[in-house]
Amino acid sequence: MTNLNKYVDHTNLKADSTKSVIEGLCAVAKEWDFASVCVNPCNITLAKELLAGTDVKVCTVIGFPLGQNTTAVKVAETEDAYNLGCEEFDMVINIGRLKDKEYDYVKNEIAAVVKAAKGKTVKVIIETGMLTDEEKVIVTRLCCEAGAHFVKTCTGMGPGIATVEDIKLMKANVTGGVKVKASSGIKTYADAKALIEVGAERLGTSSGVAIIEGSKQ
Repeated sequence: MTNLNKYVDHTNLKADSTKSVIEGLCAVAKEWDFASVCVNPCNITLAKELLAGTDVKVCTVIGFPLGQNTTAVKVAETEDAYNLGCEEFDMVINIGRLKDKEYDYVKNEIAAVVKAAKGKTVKVIIETGMLTDEEKVIVTRLCCEAGAHFVKTCTGMGPGIATVEDIKLMKANVTGGVKVKASSGIKTYADAKALIEVGAERLGTSSGVAIIEGSKQ
């Protein structure tokens, strides 16, 4: 599998991540030329400095991990991250509103974040472990209608992990060139290969190096 490294969003979103941890994260991402590092908003500036001169992008999270912020707060987070130089934004939907069938609310919120990102890549985390298959289909379509660039499985902080079944379902319901990101529980090359083969075009993982090394065996 070629260019496997460019599927990887090398991720550390832990609450106790120190500067030295982020320095290590970025060093590994730089060495292996991953697609991006995904860090909490307070670490954007440090990651930008460490990755200057490389093509490894800086990604952050919006409304993470619960998605229960107001739309105004999610927009403000996005604008702040954009101004700090962030290039990709992984936002969490309001899962409660989705379950309440307030579909316009969910779609409008995604669209507001997309607008605030000013053309930069927006990936929408739908937290598949909390949804029925019907809800997964509905929200995948809402993401596409709202102008998102990716639909993403999980935060890694909730129930469930990225599964082949969910990626297939999401891939079957995206339109307009919207892509699918698998995140949570991706530890090995076998995991990554199975998800990519059914349509994942980005992988959120802290095991990128193990995945790449596993591909060479």
